[in-house]
Amino acid sequence: MHIQDLIVPNIPVFSMEDSMNDIIRFFKDSTFSHATVVEKDRFLGVLSGNDVQNFRKEEKIADYRYTLESFFVDKDTNWLDVLETFARNEANLVPVLDDQESVLGHYDLTDVVSVFIDTPFFTEPGGIIVVAKGIKDYSFSEIAQIIESNNAKLIGGFITDMRNDVIQVTVKINSTNLNEILQTFRRYNYNVLFGNTDDQFLEDLKQRSDYLDKYLNV
Repeated sequence: MHIQDLIVPNIPVFSMEDSMNDIIRFFKDSTFSHATVVEKDRFLGVLSGNDVQNFRKEEKIADYRYTLESFFVDKDTNWLDVLETFARNEANLVPVLDDQESVLGHYDLTDVVSVFIDTPFFTEPGGIIVVAKGIKDYSFSEIAQIIESNNAKLIGGFITDMRNDVIQVTVKINSTNLNEILQTFRRYNYNVLFGNTDDQFLEDLKQRSDYLDKYLNV
């Protein structure tokens, strides 16, 4: 997956000397959560659309410098870290910078989510298992070893929850015959939260992702 192919080069970038009216119009004409601001062609920060009601259109962006947030990714950031940046900042637009902190373009959350849905985790047939264990006791290498020791292959996995020193991991494997794998997880003191044979969990997850995709396009 080459996420760099998703960089959108033509979304407006604003300078400190631009009018706040330009920013207000940008948010009015788009559904983006943030607008990118530069100073002397170098990234300075982003303004949130949630603050629009506090903007006076006759003033300059420089007058609102104190409201700038600072989040971005660089051109080499992998797609999982890009998704994390979206989530941590409750954004649907993230600026992409080069080595000189110039803005190359932006990632649009709709595009990135669409790519995520097209990954083998969703498209390849197989079974879904959700396990939990103490955050100090689990390891992905052990999880992979448990799966492969039962003559199955790990298609993908990611952390889906982390709280009270317990971590929850969702994995997909290339088999729907899960009984032996589930028993092995239990022997290794993993709490099995879900182990399906009909991919219902995957279907629910995909439906939620499809809903998010449709919502973002409203």
